Amino acid sequence: MQNSLISYFRTFCSLVSRPISMLLWTVALMLCLPLTGVHAEDSLSVNRKANLVLNRADPWVYRSESGHYYFTASVPEFDRIILRQSATIDGLSEANEQVIWRQHPSGEMSANIWAPELHRIDGAWYIYFAAGKQEAPFSIRMYVLQNTSTDPMQGQWTELGRLVTARDTFSLDATSFTHGQKRYLVWAQQDDARSYNSGLVLAELDSPNAVSGKEVYIAEPTYDWEERGFKVNEGAAVLKRHGKIFITYSASATDHRYAMGLLWADENADLLDPASWHKLPEPVFTTNESLFRFGPGHNSFTLAEDGKTDMMIYHARDYKKLQGTPLTDGNRHTRYRQITWTQDGFPEFHNNRGD
Repeated sequence: MQNSLISYFRTFCSLVSRPISMLLWTVALMLCLPLTGVHAEDSLSVNRKANLVLNRADPWVYRSESGHYYFTASVPEFDRIILRQSATIDGLSEANEQVIWRQHPSGEMSANIWAPELHRIDGAWYIYFAAGKQEAPFSIRMYVLQNTSTDPMQGQWTELGRLVTARDTFSLDATSFTHGQKRYLVWAQQDDARSYNSGLVLAELDSPNAVSGKEVYIAEPTYDWEERGFKVNEGAAVLKRHGKIFITYSASATDHRYAMGLLWADENADLLDPASWHKLPEPVFTTNESLFRFGPGHNSFTLAEDGKTDMMIYHARDYKKLQGTPLTDGNRHTRYRQITWTQDGFPEFHNNRGD
């Protein structure tokens, strides 16, 4: 809109005398100032329809057997866990938001409450999330909440404590899936013996809050697009289709360089063998400035209301230049889009299509 206004005035002013032209340019610039002053207002005026839920990052949407959608995500203050419920995906935008848990005043789970995910396991609800401490905000570890109510918006959420892994290092973004009568956990973790910030680890779960057996790295940042700002593989999401197990993940710093990659394994492969996993050399979903989509990532998958169409929920900013740092700029908004499938049975994310 701003560019079209400037183009219009440039053409018009070329047809009039210089004094009138200067006056018109002054008026035009005054009219455009509000459009350039605040990134968020500018982007939202252009792109509001693309954003499902404003100021909610790391979005997770769970579709229940009854067809209801539950939504949780990171809030800009990183101090609480929220939950919404709706009969439709679009309805999540205006759905009542309930705070189901708040950070502790000190000690474990007292800072940087990140990336909650809601899962239904063996008749109970679980939320996986990451948190630090007030005295050490970036000493991030994974934690679990449980609710035995049939409705996660009701009942009592109980802390099950830390989800302990073999390495006592920076760890986050736990997600869970089942395959071949086994339940697995995928998460991002730092390894002091490796020269990157985080890679993706896979292990079996003995219970919803206990890892069992060996833990293997199935993805590490190795490509240039995975190492911009930070060397990161994180934010895994699992989708099982067409005889394969797909895992999307996010890479690099959480600014406009953030991008999504794709792993896959054959459904009959040994999932705990790192050699079973293959990584595409190029990102599958990236910044598209023409669509006002910057730093897309940390996605989840769900089904549309028809129970068949695959949808991707993700976050992105509407502008490139941050207002502060990636963590203090809270304008990562939840968006969603349909994904389709190629003839080879791979997901197509349509990087050049708007939401």
